[in-house]
Amino acid sequence: MKKLALPLLLASLISACAGTHVKETPKVAASIPVVKTQTPVAESIAPVATTKIEVSPLKDPNNILSKRSIYFNFDEYTVKPEFKALVEAHAHYLVSHPDASIRIEGNADDRGSREYNLALGQKRAVAVKKAVNIMGVPDKQIETISYGEEKPKSTGEDEAAWAENRRADIIYSGE
Repeated sequence: MKKLALPLLLASLISACAGTHVKETPKVAASIPVVKTQTPVAESIAPVATTKIEVSPLKDPNNILSKRSIYFNFDEYTVKPEFKALVEAHAHYLVSHPDASIRIEGNADDRGSREYNLALGQKRAVAVKKAVNIMGVPDKQIETISYGEEKPKSTGEDEAAWAENRRADIIYSGE
């Protein structure tokens, strides 16, 4: 009887389950509305305050006004053509800035006497002064001085060193 009871029990269970139909409720995907909460990167970054730094054209290495030396040939005091643009640029700056003033320092190499080199340095400074005067810069904005051979740029004793020392330097007041 035990052998028969087990199959009957199983059969009744199967039939009980087969007769009951469980209706499944369809699963609906939860529809969550998409809410855009993220702002685009370009809008979320606060604009950075930019400060424009004013660089004086006299100190800007990319500006011709930062160049201050006019070089001369041996024993000469005529402004060479390759330095005319430089002299003109300084003249235009001085005309547009009437409160600015310059000192033109004449220099020479050490191959002449001290007195001769002082005179040559003065002639070089005056030559640059005359060039800026012609372009409208008044005398009150210009001072000239000669250092002769006393302020060399180069201390060598060859043509390259001497060429560095044959010059007039433009120095703005306050520098």
